[in-house]
Amino acid sequence: MTDPVISTSHLKKSFGSKTVLQDVDMNVPAGAVVGLVGTNGSGKSTLIKCLLGLLKKTSGSISLFGEDPWNLSASAKSRLGYVPQIVKLYPWMKVKHIVAYTSAYYDAWDPAWAETLLDRWELPRDHRIATMSPGQLQKLALVLALSYRPELLVLDEPVASLDPVARREFLSSLLELCQHEQHTVLFSTHITSDLERVASHLAILKEGRIVLFDELDAVKDRVKRLRITAANDLPANFAVRGALRSEFSHNRAMVAVGDLDDRLVGELEEKWHADVAVEDLNLEEIFLELHHE
Repeated sequence: MTDPVISTSHLKKSFGSKTVLQDVDMNVPAGAVVGLVGTNGSGKSTLIKCLLGLLKKTSGSISLFGEDPWNLSASAKSRLGYVPQIVKLYPWMKVKHIVAYTSAYYDAWDPAWAETLLDRWELPRDHRIATMSPGQLQKLALVLALSYRPELLVLDEPVASLDPVARREFLSSLLELCQHEQHTVLFSTHITSDLERVASHLAILKEGRIVLFDELDAVKDRVKRLRITAANDLPANFAVRGALRSEFSHNRAMVAVGDLDDRLVGELEEKWHADVAVEDLNLEEIFLELHHE
């Protein structure tokens, strides 16, 4: 078994008396495309910056390519691509100049792939960066990060400024990058439909902790909604093992569960003389159920 590309253990990050990350444990295997989701303020950007060595952890451990990201070697940095949530590039340069300038730093730079991406995302080579829209800047930052085909690509809200057409083009390019090569991707997003298109794994960050990390298909297999119709009215203390949320009235109940197994369905059918219908949930519904208070 190969070592994880990213690994954290009991990671904590505080700013003064405010703790943003607490006991974060996560192992990202090589070749995974991990979607990192969480509500605003859950700590996604802070986690990404700690993983990349842009912020120093308060305690715990982080490993990136087997190294401490706070002291990452030049060779490890050359294998890493990063696009922040807010893109800042040299405003006096033109697109063609920033592409040429960035390419000089990477032996693995693929000029044909860079040109393909510039064409695909309709970025004119002679446009000055100072005149570009936030969406164009995000596209250009993605070109610069993808063009040397990094082994690890870390993206913080990479499609936040993109329109639906550009988002689809980006996801297509991301899939193209990962299809034939062993690339690992970690990206945060609020758009769960994008995760369903490209992610192999899902990580959910809640109040500074990773509350779920698993393969996407496994998550969909485990988190379900049960619709229960019992033979008689359900009691006031009605409860279901592993329930994330329950609603019931008279002899009917709707229960979201976080770890469904066949045994649970059988238990409910027998105990309440009930019919139990199991419903699949999409990622947005799964996210909302896991964040239900």
